[in-house]
Amino acid sequence: MSTGDTPSTTEQDAAALREELLRRRLAGKRGGRRSLIARADRDQPLPLSFGQQQMWFLNRMAPDSPEYIVPLAVRLRGALDLPALRAAWQQIVERHEILRTRYVLSGDEPVQVIDAPRPPDLPLVDLLDVPDAEREQHARELAERDAAIPFDLEREWPVRARLYGLGEAEHLLVVAFHHIACDAWSTGVFAHELSSFYTAYTTGGTPAVEPLPVQYADYAAWQRGELTGAGLERQLSYWREQLSGLQVLELPADRQRPALRDSSGDSVPFTIPAALAERVSAVAADHDATRFTVLLTAFQVMLSRYTGTTDIPVGVTVSGRGRPELQPLIGYGINVLVARAVWGGDPTFSELLGAGRGTVLDAFDHQSVPFALLVDELQPERDLSRNPLYQVDFILREQQAPDFAMAGLEVTPEAGDRIAKVDLTLDVADAPSGALQARLRFATALFDRTTIERMAGHFLHLLEGLCSTPGARISAADMLTDSEREPLLGEWGGVVEVPVERCVHEAFAERAALTPGSVAVVCGDVSLTYAEVNERANRLAH
Repeated sequence: MSTGDTPSTTEQDAAALREELLRRRLAGKRGGRRSLIARADRDQPLPLSFGQQQMWFLNRMAPDSPEYIVPLAVRLRGALDLPALRAAWQQIVERHEILRTRYVLSGDEPVQVIDAPRPPDLPLVDLLDVPDAEREQHARELAERDAAIPFDLEREWPVRARLYGLGEAEHLLVVAFHHIACDAWSTGVFAHELSSFYTAYTTGGTPAVEPLPVQYADYAAWQRGELTGAGLERQLSYWREQLSGLQVLELPADRQRPALRDSSGDSVPFTIPAALAERVSAVAADHDATRFTVLLTAFQVMLSRYTGTTDIPVGVTVSGRGRPELQPLIGYGINVLVARAVWGGDPTFSELLGAGRGTVLDAFDHQSVPFALLVDELQPERDLSRNPLYQVDFILREQQAPDFAMAGLEVTPEAGDRIAKVDLTLDVADAPSGALQARLRFATALFDRTTIERMAGHFLHLLEGLCSTPGARISAADMLTDSEREPLLGEWGGVVEVPVERCVHEAFAERAALTPGSVAVVCGDVSLTYAEVNERANRLAH
């Protein structure tokens, strides 16, 4: 199951970005002392963060939509200590106020209401009476049903959990968060704390977690106070200039776009081999860039090939956890930046990497503006059929799933992608083998799976060519797979070089005059002669 939005850089790449941003600030580009996040007055209405407010609004617009539910399913094999699991679950909900927060209107504005701790439900549903051959499928269907149940944010806490018994020593734990209280970073925090608490309660030890320095409501109030005045205007000014004249990126789809965006999705997994992954790292080092920039730029080149444009905006999700006191929090901390690549002519991949490095650094240097606030500021033409400002995004992270380590249990996160927040997402993660595990997540309302499988092959071939000769023009990089190239070079007669002396339509008209009855086009059972094609072309042109 999908774990929602994810940070777009691995720790290695994030460290490199932080180092470069620090050099910029020490050089005087930016300065100033960061304000401390203080405890918000719990006797006053607690505001929502900008991200929370966006989630709250989307929930009000479509309360039954599963799009903004973050599901997490993990398989537990071994002798499960159910009381310890329930105690660990309760400890996490007590520790994080955001997991026991409701959202109500105070006048015209939503506010956070934090409830006192109470034991949360963790029911056990025993499926042993289901026949063995049907039990696995039945459990998956129940887990998907759980993930699709909407939250009533005014009356319910934004998290629930259920445990399914598949055997004496096998269980499926299904946890569903509403996005207003969770992001992918949060699922990692949850995995660490559930592992620590469960292990402690089963072994008699002490959980290895420090007290939280702040709660999410403190951060939300601090963010509202920080994003005002000249500081906010300076950040907004950058984005106004950077995204001026931005056009919709229209990928060629298999079906007409529906009037209302359909969030149904699927994914195609593929592997970037270890040798190619090493080449990506080498190209990054040679160009004083990161793997993130290399992969993003290659992705933008592929999108340019598909769309025929050289103005390619791609959404990049950042964790929003730059401050150390925010890193142990569960909550909605992510932000989306729009990395826009614009070029003319036929540059080399090296030249695009140089420009892309600056674009990425500038974007990260202006990441304080929440995406929801940026949309309100830029006021793009509203289109209910697509996401505003970007339609494609890119993710690079350390691993595809949260890391659990629970004493006495083999824990395996369950994978699945049934939600597409944008038209297309390239999601890349490190693998122990040195390879990169990738997947293309896509909107099934627009694309067939075979189309995305072909696109995955195109990306691999293009990445190979760009990284093999980064100094070559990008037009020289081949995108076709072997199976696509063979008909062009083999059974279709190969490539014939013809001197360019006139326009294509003129040459075709000349051939039609010479051999009007010869077959020019064959498609299935239909064939057209040169004269027929020429006549149809002229009719269409007129």
